Amino acid sequence: MAKKLLILISILIILYLIFKEKEYTGSTIKIGGSVPKTGIIKSWGESVINGADAYFKYANENKLLNNKKIKFITYDDKYEPELTIDNTNKLIYKDKVFALFGFVGTPTIKSILPILNDENIPFFAPFSGASFLRNNRNENFINFRSSYKQEIESLIYYLNNKKDTKRIAVFYQNDDYGEEGYVALLKSLKSRNLPLVAEGSYKRNTLSITHAFNEIKNAKPEAIIMIGAYQANALFIKKAKANKNFRNTIFCNISFGDANAMVKAMKKYKLDMNDIIFSQVVPSYTDTTIPVIKEYQTLMNKYHPEAELGFISLESFLASKVLINAISRIKGNRTRVKLVDSLRNTPKNLLKGIPLDFKNTQFLNKSYLFRYYKNKFVEIK
Repeated sequence: MAKKLLILISILIILYLIFKEKEYTGSTIKIGGSVPKTGIIKSWGESVINGADAYFKYANENKLLNNKKIKFITYDDKYEPELTIDNTNKLIYKDKVFALFGFVGTPTIKSILPILNDENIPFFAPFSGASFLRNNRNENFINFRSSYKQEIESLIYYLNNKKDTKRIAVFYQNDDYGEEGYVALLKSLKSRNLPLVAEGSYKRNTLSITHAFNEIKNAKPEAIIMIGAYQANALFIKKAKANKNFRNTIFCNISFGDANAMVKAMKKYKLDMNDIIFSQVVPSYTDTTIPVIKEYQTLMNKYHPEAELGFISLESFLASKVLINAISRIKGNRTRVKLVDSLRNTPKNLLKGIPLDFKNTQFLNKSYLFRYYKNKFVEIK
């Protein structure tokens, strides 16, 4: 009897050790990200790192995590899914990060879903508006930004309800990112009994837009929803502005198109931007009437004075602030389960001037439309 009891106790101890939530007690809290540091959208990766690093450095200098230090480990994936898989495995199994943060891109993120589901690791603030990150199947997926669906709905509402635009086409990246936007657009148009008058796609990480251009031009669209990377979008617009069929077309870029990089490209081409609309998931990074944006500008100027301010680095900065706050509120030893719970219970007024409302797995539930006028982004009310 004693022998059986000993065996039972041993089994229970083994099961406890297997299923016991791992505690992270070190003096350094490691957070990991896979971002494009090189390649066609490297500006995205640079902005994500700069925005996050500014707040992380501030947190370390001001001991917001008591005597613990935050360390943001990032690897370059060039916006290629295969590299994202390698980087994620390295972050989880070699670096043993506490959580994953700031991953960039829908196709890259989709490629690591099996790893994320197996590891049950907190996955916070990915730069993607994809629906598969918002289906509530994995409680560890916590989004910061609004969805592509919300961005596109805001654009179509403005175009159709405010501008009476009816002839709408789409230019999109031929991958999971483009498909997400394409499906969202079809649903938005269908709800208004509007047709999609033309469509054209291009291959990710290329500038092969000629076929897409030819597929769209003869439809003479009043507006084009652009679900691509900034260089491809900019090249398409450059080509369109030289063609009479696009004389009265409005070009609408969603946030992943990187508005700041788009503007640089358009200036390089010496083209006006009066007919371009930029959809964003955060307010203008120049609006210092919003206290948290003033804080963003102050800390970016302190820690990254060489970096240009922009929408992406602002979003990364804000998400980093949410992450640091969540870690700071964990009571007792740090575990991943506690982090997820703490994130979900982030105070709604944490970002002064930008309300947080955690629902549908995300904190931000609004999109903003801008034009670029007299060298600055002006919100379309």
